[in-house]
Amino acid sequence: MSHLAIAPGFRLRFSELKRGIEGITQRMLTLTVRNLERDGLLIRHYYAEVPPRVEYELSAMGASMLPALEGFTSWISNNWQQIEENRRNFDAGD
Repeated sequence: MSHLAIAPGFRLRFSELKRGIEGITQRMLTLTVRNLERDGLLIRHYYAEVPPRVEYELSAMGASMLPALEGFTSWISNNWQQIEENRRNFDAGD
């Protein structure tokens, strides 16, 4: 949802979402997007073209969640180096 959070009301295609989430598989993204749509956080726009085109945007409810996520995102940003160091130490058996 991070790319959609950049500009509420902005629509992204599936491939753009996938490109923005490092390491995610197509299947996992498909499941995640479906669940977010089911929960009412995403709106799916289908265009009956050849080939078909699908775009996603945050719903009003999804956009209302952004302020809460901002604090969490900030915490991750501030602590990410320590988390990576902890992982390296753990994996090394320290």
